[in-house]
Amino acid sequence: MKIHALQEEIIRLKKETNTVILAHSYQTRDIIEIADYSGDSYKLSVDASKVQADNILFCGVHFMAETAQMLAPTKNVYLANRMATCPMAEQMDADLIRQLREKEPDRTVVAYVNTTASLKAVCDVCVTSSSAIRIVKAIDNDKILFIPDCNLGSYVQKNVPEKDIKLLHGGCPIHASVRGVEVEKQKKLHPDALVLVHPECIPKVVEYADYAGSTSGIIEYAKKSDAKEFIIGTELSILQHLQYECPNKKFYLMSKNLVCPNMKLTSLIDVYESLNGIKNGTDDAFKIVMTDDEIKASRRCIDEMIRLGG
Repeated sequence: MKIHALQEEIIRLKKETNTVILAHSYQTRDIIEIADYSGDSYKLSVDASKVQADNILFCGVHFMAETAQMLAPTKNVYLANRMATCPMAEQMDADLIRQLREKEPDRTVVAYVNTTASLKAVCDVCVTSSSAIRIVKAIDNDKILFIPDCNLGSYVQKNVPEKDIKLLHGGCPIHASVRGVEVEKQKKLHPDALVLVHPECIPKVVEYADYAGSTSGIIEYAKKSDAKEFIIGTELSILQHLQYECPNKKFYLMSKNLVCPNMKLTSLIDVYESLNGIKNGTDDAFKIVMTDDEIKASRRCIDEMIRLGG
């Protein structure tokens, strides 16, 4: 079956099964085209909470589908590829954080949204890359433990110097792999290009940024900017989407290492087979299963983020 024919069949199955497809921006273009909603993890969380359909099929990684289930507890939430996980989300476990809380009970534990449900359950508030600085400033406590991404945490430290922010060693292995020498090389090749960087990159790389922000923020900045050339310091798919949406502008990838293999696990065939699984009630559809107590415990820190202005 050719790609367009497969996309048409997916659109038909979506209607037949009353399913909405949510796709993270790091998904390939053929998947973004058949998605009902696309964007970064926070935007998709908001989208999930507003879905009217019976079923949500998430094209992303496991923690994102879990978050969708927390925010849409009455819906059936499925992950298009059951092997798609996030290394950063699984770097730390709840027991480690419980131990740290016992040692320093006066710290507010701030969790990046890129964490598992079990880790969220032992934290006080969630943040996204776009809301982290704002939320940390709004917390009524000067002592913070920020997990798991030490690079995003370092970015917050720099912008909220009035607070005592403790970091643990963790982060996105893809973004963290980029080095300053790679940025310098791209700047020499493209001296007129603006540098757009995700704060999951190491501090040395973020220092080169003309703009640092979330994936959605990078996309919006590039679209609205009068500049014509950009060096993109986040996952390859963002560059590709920008090439489609801004054909009169030029985009250059900061490093060849900026390709997330976990996000690229999901294929159009996975989406098709998942929808058939939903239709036929088979295990081709990987359903997210959480108890009411698990949803309640892990959702508290997301609700607190929303209360603080996230």
